[in-house]
Amino acid sequence: MGKRQIIRIDQDKCDGCGMCVPSCAEGAIQIVDGKAQLLADRFCDGLGACLGECPQGALIIEERDAEEFVGPAPGAGHPEAPAAPLAPPGEGFVCPGSRMQQFQPAAAPTPGASALGHWPIKLRLVAPQAPFLKGASLLVAADCAPFAAGDFHSRFLAGKALLCGCPKFDDVPEHVAKLTAILKENDIKGIDIVNMEVPCCFGLVQIVRQALEASGKSLPVTICTLGTAGQVLQQQKIKGK
Repeated sequence: MGKRQIIRIDQDKCDGCGMCVPSCAEGAIQIVDGKAQLLADRFCDGLGACLGECPQGALIIEERDAEEFVGPAPGAGHPEAPAAPLAPPGEGFVCPGSRMQQFQPAAAPTPGASALGHWPIKLRLVAPQAPFLKGASLLVAADCAPFAAGDFHSRFLAGKALLCGCPKFDDVPEHVAKLTAILKENDIKGIDIVNMEVPCCFGLVQIVRQALEASGKSLPVTICTLGTAGQVLQQQKIKGK
């Protein structure tokens, strides 16, 4: 224990938007009872990468007695990599894309009704501690799948927590680490994968398999492969090891 710089979260100002969570590469911040909280002093490096992501100005750096920094919290992914900027430097724009939200989807999966119940949906932006993941069934979908399948919401999404990504253009190890953390920290019931017939999209299945193995979980997994015209080409069920 000694004096060092560390983050303080003003609970009166915090509205629980969650924008600070993905910006903390160390995984030191989580949303608890609707407010951002520091998981433990020892996980915060005090460098302040999260400061600019808070629209309420609830995060400040202070110098106080705190535990020595020991490294990232378990399941934080790749702490050595700096957080990806949400906008080009100097533009003064903070993207709301990582703000955590939950809302009531349509009561029935009727045509044209949205079955989405949360935000964000990109795997790289979803915090493992997000409340909508607790006890959820996951839908891990390729970015292109909703555009190919006109009935994506009613056929695949209803009742699921959505995580989407592209194994061709995204950071695959980052996705494996994030999904592993999600599986470890939540009582996930099962995983549905919707990918495309293009060869690179099989990487989505590999991400799920690697995350299951790393987490030590054995869950029912369903894979639905779509053609580029949206038709279902193959459906299969597998088990995580």
